[in-house]
Amino acid sequence: MAIENPSLEEMGAILKKSKRIAVVGLSDKPDRTSYMVTEVMQKEGYEIIPVNPTVDEVLGVKAVASLKEIEGHIDIVNVFRRSEQLLDVAKEFIEIDADVFWAQQGLENEEAYQLLKDKGYTVIMDRCIKVMHALTK
Repeated sequence: MAIENPSLEEMGAILKKSKRIAVVGLSDKPDRTSYMVTEVMQKEGYEIIPVNPTVDEVLGVKAVASLKEIEGHIDIVNVFRRSEQLLDVAKEFIEIDADVFWAQQGLENEEAYQLLKDKGYTVIMDRCIKVMHALTK
């Protein structure tokens, strides 16, 4: 089974209609990829919700320990966790019924992908949200 991402045009449409991005594994260290990517998305006007039980706040936003602690609807769950942790994040994602599961560049997990696709969710893996945003602006 291969992971099939939406087309570039579809990713652009997702990013245009989305407003709130929960970022799982967001670091509070400015030299980390998760921080740099999320900072750009925040500057582009997205509401960012850090999901990391080990930090209090990132980019001026109070962090939550898990997706289930977020109030209100989430458009995109952007994941910066190791590939083997994606299945656990996917299971929590289903519980909050967000719209799009997005695993950052270098991350993919076929079991997580299949679980989410079988439930009808949009799944993007091994793609940088910042790069896709820049390509589809």
